[in-house]
Amino acid sequence: MIRRIARYPPLNHFRLNPGPMSEPRTRTADPRPGSDVSAVVGWLGLGALTVWVMVCHFWPELVTALGLPSRAERLTGPNAALAGLVVCAAPMVLWSVLVDKVHRRASTGIDWDSPRPLSEVADISITKLAGLWATWALIAALYCLGRWYWDGPYQISMDVLSAAAVPLFVLSVPYVLWLDRVLVNPRDGCWHFGAMLIGREPFDPQQIWHHLRAWAVKGFFTAFMIMIVPGGFANLVTPDWSGFFTSPPGIATLLITLMFVIDEQIGSVGYILTMKPLDAQIRSANPYLAGWLAALLCYPPFQLMGGPDRPLYYLYGVPGDENWMRVLGDYPAMLWIWAALLVVLTGIYAWATVAFGIRFSNLTYRGVLTNGPYAFTRHPAYLSKNLFWWCASMPFLVETGSLVDSIRNAFFLGCVSAIYFWRAKTEEKHLLGEDPKYREYYAWMERNGLITSGFHRLGVALKSRRPVLQPHPAE
Repeated sequence: MIRRIARYPPLNHFRLNPGPMSEPRTRTADPRPGSDVSAVVGWLGLGALTVWVMVCHFWPELVTALGLPSRAERLTGPNAALAGLVVCAAPMVLWSVLVDKVHRRASTGIDWDSPRPLSEVADISITKLAGLWATWALIAALYCLGRWYWDGPYQISMDVLSAAAVPLFVLSVPYVLWLDRVLVNPRDGCWHFGAMLIGREPFDPQQIWHHLRAWAVKGFFTAFMIMIVPGGFANLVTPDWSGFFTSPPGIATLLITLMFVIDEQIGSVGYILTMKPLDAQIRSANPYLAGWLAALLCYPPFQLMGGPDRPLYYLYGVPGDENWMRVLGDYPAMLWIWAALLVVLTGIYAWATVAFGIRFSNLTYRGVLTNGPYAFTRHPAYLSKNLFWWCASMPFLVETGSLVDSIRNAFFLGCVSAIYFWRAKTEEKHLLGEDPKYREYYAWMERNGLITSGFHRLGVALKSRRPVLQPHPAE
């Protein structure tokens, strides 16, 4: 027979005969791991962006009041939207460098106090420039092959990147020469890619794959972010805001649009400023195919959700994400409550991006973020975004009264939420393998996270209730 052996705690686990004069037990401190991103950075960007939005919206009034030589029209065009990127990036960069002094961190890989002579790094820099320019040429070729990049909303991205191509090419020479003089190890992934192309020195294929994955993230998502910035900015700045304050749906619509613009603007800055002197470089891109698949399924042209032509369309028989207005239209009190709920959810979503400051991007490890909404759950953006979709669209309450449409909509939105859960797990797998600090944060959240710890305890409880298959007695 196979017998179980009971395990007892050691004797010193117990306090024997505690007398009345015993010292009171104190709770062990369990501080949250520190964040690699200062909480101030994102809020400065948010403040500057808010000022810029106000200036663009009230530009006619400013022109009239100050007698400016300009047309009294709101600044709603792509140039104003793109200028917003510079406006919100500037204070974030200045604070990071002047106050947080991120350029002095060891994680940058830079030693400013021991610059090398230019002659010592010239050959390294030439090889690196070859790798960098070849990488840009490869991204440009992929843009050319993707027909969707040259039609519709993506056209603005191609216009911006085309205009930036020559200045970037010219500026890359002094930038690489300057940076290689102070890098502790200038032979990074870009150098290894250049060494492979030139064929004069040995190279590390792993470094090359790291380099190409990082630039694949930057190339794909930078074009996407630039594409969505002008439209969202125009949707916020163009309308007369006074018309929104007459009803709960109006207030919610204005504030939700604002939250999405905040996410788009600060998120775009994060993709653009992947620079080592700002300690915002991509330290690694997700190496797992499942991680890439889960992420790309959420973005065009691979997106599974969106319009009626997409496989996971969940809005049959409902008027889009505004279905809550129809369902609750006859209940004023519920309209106010639901409007507030949706604003809070999008506020959390925007807050999650703001907390990243200049380091936001998908599929990458750029340091560990533990403050802001990440003090409550490991994936506040995914959680709030999916809750928003469920609460705003109410996909199961269809206008047609069709039970089939109701079930179909709920099923497909459930599939969307499952994809985001999959994304979260693949991101965790990547980060857990990269940084002991993230492993500490992961464990801390399971113990203390306001939301995450609850889900963790629920999971443990469910696992403990599963029947355990016992071995048969030996005959």
